[in-house]
Amino acid sequence: MANSHFLISKSSVGKSTAQHSQPLWRLLVECAKAVQAVESGHSLTEHLDQYPSELKPGVQALSFVTMRKLGKAKALLKLLVNQYPSPWVRGLLLTALVLAEEPMYTPYTLVNQAVQACKKQAPAATKFVNAVLRRFLREKPQLQAAIASQASAMWNHPDWLIKKLQNDWPQQWMAILEANNQLPPMTLRVNRRKHTVNDYQRLLQAQGLESLPVEEDGLILVKPCSVEKLPGFKSGDVSVQDAHAQIAAPLLLSAGIPAGASILDACSAPGGKTAHLLERTEAQVLALDVDQKRLLRVNETLDRLQLKATTLVADAGAPHLWWDGNNFDAILLDAPCSASGIVRRHPDIRWLRRPSDIDQLAKTQMQLLQALWPLLKTNGVLLYCTCSVFKEEGQAVIDAFLQRNTDGLALASPGYLLPVVEYCDGQVAKSPAGDGFFYAMLRKLDHSST
Repeated sequence: MANSHFLISKSSVGKSTAQHSQPLWRLLVECAKAVQAVESGHSLTEHLDQYPSELKPGVQALSFVTMRKLGKAKALLKLLVNQYPSPWVRGLLLTALVLAEEPMYTPYTLVNQAVQACKKQAPAATKFVNAVLRRFLREKPQLQAAIASQASAMWNHPDWLIKKLQNDWPQQWMAILEANNQLPPMTLRVNRRKHTVNDYQRLLQAQGLESLPVEEDGLILVKPCSVEKLPGFKSGDVSVQDAHAQIAAPLLLSAGIPAGASILDACSAPGGKTAHLLERTEAQVLALDVDQKRLLRVNETLDRLQLKATTLVADAGAPHLWWDGNNFDAILLDAPCSASGIVRRHPDIRWLRRPSDIDQLAKTQMQLLQALWPLLKTNGVLLYCTCSVFKEEGQAVIDAFLQRNTDGLALASPGYLLPVVEYCDGQVAKSPAGDGFFYAMLRKLDHSST
């Protein structure tokens, strides 16, 4: 396709083919900035939030494609250059190397637009960028063969993460990595205060949107669409939430929590689990988050769904600063984690995390458990969950906690839910329904019985 305006296929982003008015060179300028931001340790989501609505979709689509193929692009660039280019030029070259293997543009169009981008942003590097990309096109088979055995190029994950998955999941590590490189499904959670799942599925069908049931309140769209096309989205009939994230609320409520119970959602942003709890019960919910901006999203979610909770900017790990002394019937601790289970949804995570992060996050998770446990009533339940597949952030934390706290009893819970693809005769049959999660539910026993 020789069109120099942005064009991206369904296979690249999981949405219907879309044509945008932005010239490709401009999107390349901004995508290179996005890659530069991630390589300097900044969240891609936060970086993209700065863009206006007319520019963000194109930049997001290209940057997501780049993040999913960045391992291979890094390996290629290492062979192509002898000197380390400036951060933005490096971002441009990495983006262009990824797109050179995507069926979106002719080689001439891609090189031409990359050169145009460089002229606008870093004119002194224009000849260098042109030479590197043209060399890649000339030597493409040899260069690809030279990196074929490199794990980070093959799986498009950093080496440390691949090794960690091999150690934690010796039978499933390849399936997890393959799932991470796929596009996530668009999963809905039906607000049971307004519709049954079957009723809402019929509303979707009337709009030409096919869906499949998942979990108790969920529907997976066969084809993703914008939320504006979802019947009743603005009035709170439905939300977008991953299938495995939808397990939290019904699991916590299954422990026999009394009517009108007091529930603490200790790390509540962006509010999906908070809202799900309120859709299913008349509980009194206190939703905390340490980040005021993120808590605003919780309030916006509750307002759209016409639900009420008490929200508070507070550090869950420092109850002495906010707790009123009244114990909770139940606590949901969706603890800060590596997010290694949602890499397919946030492809920059694999490049942002460092090996040292995991140990520090596990310490934070333990600190939160220890700080919140005294706030739970006797016979109350605490649901601990993370969107991580690493053993240190899941069962290892719970095992260590129960050794320290003999008044805790582990109840039946899902444990690890892996984001693994399914196979049929060696071929990928379908993408995983849900992201990677870990769930553990604990009941607080009477001290006198322990």
